[in-house]
Amino acid sequence: MASSVPDFTLKIDGSTQYLGIKLPASGHPLRTEAVALLKRYGFQLDPLSQTWRLCDRHRVLTFLATEGSILQKTFHADFSPEFAVRTANLSIAHIETSAREKGDGFFDFSARIVAKGLEEWEKEKMLRLALVRNQPYVETGDGGIVLFPPAVLQAASALAKTLYPESEAAPLPNISCSISAAELPDLENTLDALSVPFLPPETWRERSQALRNIGTLKEAPVSTALRERLRLYQQIGAAWLWHLYKNKLAGILADEMGLGKTVQALAFLEAVHGGSDGKGGSNNEVLPSLVVCPAALVENWCREAARFTPGLHVCRHHGASRGKNMAALRQASVVVTSYGILTRDLEGFREQPWAIIIADEAQHVKNRRTQNARSLYALRADGRFVLTGTPVENSLDDLRSLFAFLMPGYLPKAATGASREQRLWEDTRVREKAAPYVLRRAKRSVIPELPEKIEQTVFVELEGEQAKLYQEWRDRSRAEIFEMEMSGATEGRIRMLAFKHLLRLRQICDDPRLIRPDFSAANSAKYRALREILDEAMDSGNRILVFSQFVELLLLLRQELDADKVPSCYIDGATRNRQAECDRFNNDSSIPIFLISLKAGGVGLNLTGADTVIHYDPWWNPATEAQATDRAHRIGQTRTVTSLKLIASGTIEERVLDLQREKTSLLRDLFADSDAANARIAIESLKNFFD
Repeated sequence: MASSVPDFTLKIDGSTQYLGIKLPASGHPLRTEAVALLKRYGFQLDPLSQTWRLCDRHRVLTFLATEGSILQKTFHADFSPEFAVRTANLSIAHIETSAREKGDGFFDFSARIVAKGLEEWEKEKMLRLALVRNQPYVETGDGGIVLFPPAVLQAASALAKTLYPESEAAPLPNISCSISAAELPDLENTLDALSVPFLPPETWRERSQALRNIGTLKEAPVSTALRERLRLYQQIGAAWLWHLYKNKLAGILADEMGLGKTVQALAFLEAVHGGSDGKGGSNNEVLPSLVVCPAALVENWCREAARFTPGLHVCRHHGASRGKNMAALRQASVVVTSYGILTRDLEGFREQPWAIIIADEAQHVKNRRTQNARSLYALRADGRFVLTGTPVENSLDDLRSLFAFLMPGYLPKAATGASREQRLWEDTRVREKAAPYVLRRAKRSVIPELPEKIEQTVFVELEGEQAKLYQEWRDRSRAEIFEMEMSGATEGRIRMLAFKHLLRLRQICDDPRLIRPDFSAANSAKYRALREILDEAMDSGNRILVFSQFVELLLLLRQELDADKVPSCYIDGATRNRQAECDRFNNDSSIPIFLISLKAGGVGLNLTGADTVIHYDPWWNPATEAQATDRAHRIGQTRTVTSLKLIASGTIEERVLDLQREKTSLLRDLFADSDAANARIAIESLKNFFD
């Protein structure tokens, strides 16, 4: 339907000395705005001709230079033919840009202010003179007049400040510089924001467009089997990493916890190494890639790789038994190690060039002065990527540290002694420059692609004193059971002994302090994993429920949290007013974690204040664990709930996990309290748990 409001057109006549402007009849919505504009510049209304007149050369030129764009775009100015003749010596300065590829991912970029009648050598002088005089026009030597619209001067100044942040940021008549591939999206966004016309080369457009609009990304070349297992947003994440790598760029995959950053990175690694044949082969023409992660996640990375990308040859370089011959790592597609081992074996890692380095849980390198960060910076790689749900924890210095690894020199250093205004501008520039290389999706934004509840198993590996203690107890258990059998003891006594040792092994998996109080929290692989998850959750605003069968463990966890001044809530069988503790948690978002005994709090509670559930140890019945998870995943919950199960790999817990899927009746009897239930378990079945 056509608009009922007629066009509003200003009729303009005059010259560089005076102006006469006629407005349409009253009643149009724009008339009041036009009258206010004319009055602001000193126009007077001639009542006889109904013409608004201005008879002052300086004001006329200032008005035309400053409001020329509004006259055309808003008021549809209609200049008379006589006006065009009388102002033939008038020209308007504008910005012209150009760019050409120079190779190695760099482009030559130039922007210049075009001012007709001004020689290049006098352009800057005249510009500065106009600014000093506060007049947006200059006169040329041949009688011409050049109008400098403030928008053009401001755009030139902003562009100069963007490209030369350490300069005075005054408008430069000619800008010429070399632009790296990493800077293309930022510069293009700046030009768009300043309304500066720019027609980039095709190669420029291809590189920046995919980063500015991830909908244009091309799929990463992964196997059909893997692609079918990836959710849409995960396919996009892998394609994003692949695009950055192909264009010799780097980036941060910063998806919220529980959205599968690991599997997206593995899909990307499969695309790079061609390990999609399912035969365990790799592309031998590509250098090996390196994944550096917290020690608690090394085993999880290896298992996820075996599950999702079996065609990749993954080498685990960790633990006291790791190989000392670094040359052997070159035969792998992907090497997985921890930050601690990287630091200890840095010389070997530094000598080896890598195709890709992925730093997982990168809060370990947010302080560039730490040994972890320095070790990572020392490595050589064609592609560098970071996985973290919290790229900024404390300040933008966190982001600067990550980019010091990803793209050294890309983000400007924080200026010392800068004013508050300058610091705010610098912080804005850091965020703008980093933005194209940070991909973050929140659970709520991808809910259409996600189930309402995300369930994951996190495998942790026992190390050092904890692993040694587990092995000692397992060997001791075997020996004592064998001796009791040889002595002719009754099956009841043998069962009691076996159950005692099984309990000890389960406790060692959770925390060795449950049987060796002289150990420290650092000796517990699960506690380290919990702190990794908790730290990320606190930074992301997520809140956690922790369930365990062992009250003694929960008390240890509460003691550690109290020592670190992390507020928590707590429920076990001795808690008198469970509802009050639940209300405290639900109503106080500053409490990030709730410790709950599985028996005391597995049912009957509404804890929708949490969106992450951790099962610290496996129970015989998955349905019981699901009921515990449903304390958060229930009516009233507005966020996707992530359920994480911590499993000590290579231990009795992994056997329990297998039996959850196979023989729940055996596990039910194994974990039951009654002697009658325990008596139903055959001795041979019990002995299998010690294998």
